[in-house]
Amino acid sequence: MDDNHFMNMAIEEAKKAETLGEVPIGAIIVYQDRVIASAFNLRESLQTTASHAELLAIDKANEVMGSWRLEGCTLYVTLEPCPMCAGAILQSRIPRVVFGAYDAKAGCAGTLLNLLDDDRFNHTVDVTGGVEQETCGQLLSEFFRKIRAKKSGN
Repeated sequence: MDDNHFMNMAIEEAKKAETLGEVPIGAIIVYQDRVIASAFNLRESLQTTASHAELLAIDKANEVMGSWRLEGCTLYVTLEPCPMCAGAILQSRIPRVVFGAYDAKAGCAGTLLNLLDDDRFNHTVDVTGGVEQETCGQLLSEFFRKIRAKKSGN
């Protein structure tokens, strides 16, 4: 299994979010080539700031692994992690993150900042960006285009 395969699974999670009117961001966590957690954005549904796909997937993976440490895991997410999610990734000791679309407004895995590869922290993360970038970006662009059209009455 390769990064594209797992990213496509994260994309399926993002599509689930979209059906609920959520921003279409999905995440999965893989351990030893097996998906141990999957999640999608639920901020609007739950009305909680921390209901990002990455954080929800990390919580599920913690349960599966029986530990707060997610060593040996890879997180796949359709959008570059924000500062909150990057912090949780560092704290959970995830060694690798693969993301789809870059985030010019909040990306903290290389775009605005690179919190995941800052050697001032006691843990750094191997990051691969741009996997299935076009598909991930189109999901988000289409979602926000529809919202803008709805707001303008088109």
